[in-house]
Amino acid sequence: MAERLPETDWTRREDLAALVAVLGPGNARYVGGAVRDTLLGIAVKDVDIATPLRPLKVIGKLKDAGIKAIPTGIEHGTVTALIPFGPVEITTLRHDVSTDGRRATVAFADDWQDDAARRDFTMNALYADPATLEIFDWFGGMEDLNARRVRFIGDARERIREDHLRILRYFRFQARFGSQPADAESEQACSELAATLKCLSRERIGMEMLNLLGLLDPAPTVARMGELGVLNQVLPEADVAALTALITHEQHCGIAPDPLRRLAALLPADVSHAEQAASRFRLSGAQKKRLKIAAGRDDVGANARALAYRLGIDGALDRLLLTGADTSPLQGWAVPRFPLKGGEVVARGVKAGPQVARILCEVEDAWIASGFDDARVPALLDAATRPVS
Repeated sequence: MAERLPETDWTRREDLAALVAVLGPGNARYVGGAVRDTLLGIAVKDVDIATPLRPLKVIGKLKDAGIKAIPTGIEHGTVTALIPFGPVEITTLRHDVSTDGRRATVAFADDWQDDAARRDFTMNALYADPATLEIFDWFGGMEDLNARRVRFIGDARERIREDHLRILRYFRFQARFGSQPADAESEQACSELAATLKCLSRERIGMEMLNLLGLLDPAPTVARMGELGVLNQVLPEADVAALTALITHEQHCGIAPDPLRRLAALLPADVSHAEQAASRFRLSGAQKKRLKIAAGRDDVGANARALAYRLGIDGALDRLLLTGADTSPLQGWAVPRFPLKGGEVVARGVKAGPQVARILCEVEDAWIASGFDDARVPALLDAATRPVS
């Protein structure tokens, strides 16, 4: 008896049924993450459809049905249909013509198995018929999914040579879905071909590493990457023990995972290393600034709220968590605004200029030390502007 996808909220969506009807009988199958996650009992965020129809044909059918179509990746066969309960990517069946480890040249195909064969892992090559929910599995994906085994389709080394980023994707999937022991052939292939990661753009490596670090507990997987020589290719200075300690403290404090904070844990507490990592992964200016703030964690101090006032909530939480300090003073607390302006100082007879700035800083420091007591500001200003006798 054929395996079937369990009915769930997304499989009952009327807008999806209407979209499938527009494409026509036999022209649509659900594929990838939606099928995999439904079988694992995980909430589905995005639904993807595979089709033998060519992209222009898909666009024409959607247009005739009054459905807006966006050619988000039309050169690779992907059209996004905007329907009421969320966009759906519709991709024409494909097979690889050539690959160079970074990008693939593809041709459109008519065979579902050809399309499945070019995917990375067996658990991602599961298709489901929208009408019957029958599952199509050519590479043992169901067996691997039930065993929580992340395994490349066919020859692992060949899959990695097609796209070197699959090494990091393998470890991300292992951290999210995998059980132990991991698939030996997959690990060996990743280890043997680890040096090929240097052929990839820094942005792709950085994005994949942050995706990995944002998972619930990636520390065991990151440690395994170190043992296999993979981590040394992308982050040779990494301290996995510090990552493990951070995740333990995050969980103790009930703080959600944050990939940038975890990247900071892997790095030495040194601003220059933070700058180098931000450059290496082509991080944004805001991300670079946050890494640099986290790198100064040796100077945490005892006042968590004062730290948050100076650095912002995220910066303070990063430093507190990275050093194992108490984060409870920041829970449910909003950073207050300093209730004194320069004009109020000038109104006390102080000439505009550096003296005003000095007084503002003096009062602000005292206000912070008071626990942000606004009621004390007038007295603090009096003391700061009182003439010296």
